[in-house]
Amino acid sequence: MKSRCFIFSLLFVLVQTGSFAQTEGSERYRLLSAREYEERMTAAWIGQMVGVGWGVPTEFKFNGVMVPEKEFPRWTPETVNQFQEDDLYVEMTFLHTLEKYGIDATPRQAGIDFANSGYELWHANKFGRQNLRKGIAPPDSGHPEYNSHADDIDYQIEADYSGIIAPGMPSIVLKLGDTFGRMMNYGDGLYGGLFVGAMYSEAFFESSIEAIIQAGLKAIPEQSQYHECISDVLRWHKENPEDWTKSWEKINEKYHLNPAYRKFSCGDRGAFNIDAKINGAYVVMGLLYGEGNPDKTIEIATRCGQDSDCNPSSAAGILFTTLGINNIPEKFTSALKRDVAYSHTPYTFDGLLAICNELTRQAVVYSGGKILHDAEGTEYFCIPVQEVAAGALEQCWEPGPVANSRFTEEEYAQILTKE
Repeated sequence: MKSRCFIFSLLFVLVQTGSFAQTEGSERYRLLSAREYEERMTAAWIGQMVGVGWGVPTEFKFNGVMVPEKEFPRWTPETVNQFQEDDLYVEMTFLHTLEKYGIDATPRQAGIDFANSGYELWHANKFGRQNLRKGIAPPDSGHPEYNSHADDIDYQIEADYSGIIAPGMPSIVLKLGDTFGRMMNYGDGLYGGLFVGAMYSEAFFESSIEAIIQAGLKAIPEQSQYHECISDVLRWHKENPEDWTKSWEKINEKYHLNPAYRKFSCGDRGAFNIDAKINGAYVVMGLLYGEGNPDKTIEIATRCGQDSDCNPSSAAGILFTTLGINNIPEKFTSALKRDVAYSHTPYTFDGLLAICNELTRQAVVYSGGKILHDAEGTEYFCIPVQEVAAGALEQCWEPGPVANSRFTEEEYAQILTKE
């Protein structure tokens, strides 16, 4: 009780300075008011919708080439209303599983819900769901032995939720990656989602883009090609800080044209490249060269090409999290429809905010944190500082053994669509 009171007495100073509170023991905490959390969480979802909507006219129309400036779409306020995009509705299936079962939802519970989803899917998601419907349970549903798309971008584009409901809690991001990301991905395909989720988690407390990227890198093995790719982009940005096209050329040469970095690319390794690494590089390009400007961030992430709606969606979501909803230009929020349900989900925009608020409170307590109130009733999340440890290296082209995971008869009976 004494240490709790010690934290409470420091709230006003620490919230203003961004400092850490430290108990009489060795544990350190980060403090985030519930109001600030909601402002940043709301902005995160707006950023995803803005990014995917602005970039979608160019998606996979420019592969291995930059999108010409004249081909970059024009923004209209109505473009924010993206309720039919897989960048958004897939992760809401994950949120619904967490709503039903809590933060401790199991991979099998997640797999049953994902198998029963009714929307159209592609690549790793498509084959992962097919495996689930055949009775192949996670993690084998995403293992390269059963999923030839395991290095594709899929979990990377839908991992935003994991950092959004885990501000300052990267260990929760990793836990959720094991629960949901392994349904369809493995190796670099999984690492892309962990990287993005960890960046969101840090963006609630950090405004420096490079610091946010470094926090994302801590969540994945340093020996992985994904880590190498993002580290290269950071270095190339320092070499050419004023000209993003110079860095784009280096990314294209090493991670698109070089077969050594496309060992598990789906298809014929031609111009089309949905590998998580190169598209993750384009997310980081937008963040670094965008210099905190929403329009510039989205334009650069889009003009890098390939999956040019998913990449600006991730970049804008992370950037908007750092800004908070009160600092988002009105052109991105003025026409938002708050009462339209996302495809095949129970959530409207306001419903989405409500479930994220609920799950984040669960995550804080699950992580050993506290939810405190001051004398005026203002609510704060007191979140233990977490040192995240990346898991062991895995690579799709040299995978570890399968787990021989199968649904039980009782579990399989809950899957309504069979393959």
